[in-house]
Parts: sequence; structure tokens; C-alpha cells
Amino acid sequence: MRTPLVLAAALLCAALPAAPAPALPENPSDSGTGGVDHPRGGEGPEGSEVAFEFRDPRISESSGIAPSLLHEGVWWTHNDSGEHLSEVYAVDEEGRTVATVTLDRERRDWEAVAVTEAPDGTPSILVANIGDNFNGGWPDVSVYRFPEPATLTDTLVDPEAFTFTYEDGGRDAESIMVDPRDGRLYVVSKEFSGGLYAAPETLEPGGEHVLERVDSAPLFATDAAFSPDGDRYVIRTYWSATVYDATEGVPGTSLGSFDLPESDQGESIAFTPDGTALMAGTEGPNAPVWRIPLEDRYLAGEPVTEVAAEESPTGEEDGTVEPETRGALPFIVGGATVAALVIAAIVLLARRG
Repeated sequence: MRTPLVLAAALLCAALPAAPAPALPENPSDSGTGGVDHPRGGEGPEGSEVAFEFRDPRISESSGIAPSLLHEGVWWTHNDSGEHLSEVYAVDEEGRTVATVTLDRERRDWEAVAVTEAPDGTPSILVANIGDNFNGGWPDVSVYRFPEPATLTDTLVDPEAFTFTYEDGGRDAESIMVDPRDGRLYVVSKEFSGGLYAAPETLEPGGEHVLERVDSAPLFATDAAFSPDGDRYVIRTYWSATVYDATEGVPGTSLGSFDLPESDQGESIAFTPDGTALMAGTEGPNAPVWRIPLEDRYLAGEPVTEVAAEESPTGEEDGTVEPETRGALPFIVGGATVAALVIAAIVLLARRG
């Protein structure tokens, strides 16, 4: 999924005048959960650090990550589309593979993984076969579910399969998340005008299910995850993450967004088991997984009303951002022509990714 267009988009954005990243609207009804994203990475929030690097040469395109419910310090991951086996890997805090689970199922384009309790309370792993590089060309997508192994040994499993179609037509997606409070599955599409989709409350193995669009989402989302208690969820793109308050349910209220550490191709995101930090991964051999502490305001559920900048986008020096300005993409400052080139490059990236 790596493409030279990533570099092209970055170069185009570099040509734009610098502008502070706008905060998101406090009311999600203003622009859905979409918020604002910008094609660049940074050092990440203060305290961000590499937690580990994958050591297994088989893990060359890590596309999803999720913490184990049974084994402390263990993370589950898998590869993206390409010439890979249908395998899910258990990795410890040193980046070493401690178990490999092979799925006896089709591997078309695996894009995300989640670990949650099944309806009967069994800790289970869900693998999302939902990628679609043909922009909705597949008639349906699938999610596989199997019990999390109680013992970390190599094994072969025949998972349950759930089939999904979108109510508004096929589309590409790379993100799933499961609300731990009720077990409901959500999919986030990867588009210029992305959507947050809810699965039916009850899923039947082997059955066909319709995904209902319930809100918008950040452009080109590459992963999503709920916090352990379900009060927060996060949606990431190649370059940034947006955190939402879900205490009143889904869709939640946007609390703000921030740059993620710069990476080759940012793909995965998950909350740490204690819910105070995020783990963010990228594709590539020996790829790093970053631990990113969450600021207190995200944990407390305080929407962003200010941006830390010497001068605000409105020209005021107090750093506050007017509501009508908070929804503006920073790269439009450089002019409509350059912005159009940036958008065109990113659209091509999404279609080929």
C-alpha cells in the first residue's frame, strides 16, 4: 500500500504557508465526527516515545494493533494486503513474536484487529477483512472472530465469519472498533468524506448484515479503537488522531485532534489497557510502535476551545479560534490552486492505498 503519492502530498503541503492546526468543533453536529486533518506528521504530543519495534521479519506491513485481554503486555497485530499468510501475531513488549495464529479463512485485504468479549463473555479476537482498493468494488466485506488463545502457542483456527454490506454502497475501509459496553461493532470508511458505520446490535455467524452510516469521520481514516471502558474512542489517519467523548453513546463529541509521530505510513491505533495512552504503529520492516500519552483534557472529556499558537487563523493574537474558522483545513491558506493539487494527490493515494 506504500506509494510515491505520500511523498508528493507531503511536498505539496510543505509549499503552503505555515498555519496553526485548528481545533475541532465542540458540537459534533456542526461537522460530524469529521474534524480536521492535515497531511503531515510531527514528533507527537509531549512524552511520546517508541514502545517497541517489531522484530519478526514476517511482520512487514503491520496494519492493526490491539491489546490482549488475557496476557499482560501482549499485543496482537497482522499484515496488510499483499503476499502474506493468513496469520495474526502475538507480540510482547520487546517486539518479539510469542505466538502465531493461522486463520483458515480468505485473506483479501486485512486492515484492522480488535480484542473484545464475545456475547458469551469469551475474550475474542476480531480480524477485519474490509480493505477495498477498488473503491467499493467488492460486493461485501467480512470480519472474522475467534477466541483469544489462553496459551500463547502457534495454532490453526477456523473463525466465525460475519458478512457486511454498506447501506449506501460499497467503499474502502481500514478501521473497526468494538464498544466494550455493548459489544457493538463500528467501521470507519477511508475516504475524502469518510463515514462512521454501525453494525447491527446482534451479529449472526454466517449471516449477512448491513452497516448503517451514523456520522461523518476524518478524511482517510486508517484505524480506530475504543478505550477499555468505552467512554472514549479514537480515529486515526496517516498523520493525526482525533479523540471523542462517547459517554453518551456513539457518535461521540469531538474532544480535539493532534499530530501523531512522523512515520512511513501510519496505519494502526489502540488504547493502552489502562486507557491513559495510545499505541500507534506504521507499516514497514522492524516498524516502531509509539506510546503516546493522552493529555488530561482528553481523559476528562474537555472539548478543545483554543489552539496553542502565537497568532490564530483569524489574525487575533489571543490564540482563540472562532467557530466558523475551526472547520477550515490549514492548507487552504496557501491558495485554492495548491490546495486542489494537495487534494488530488491525497485522493489518488487513498484510491491506490
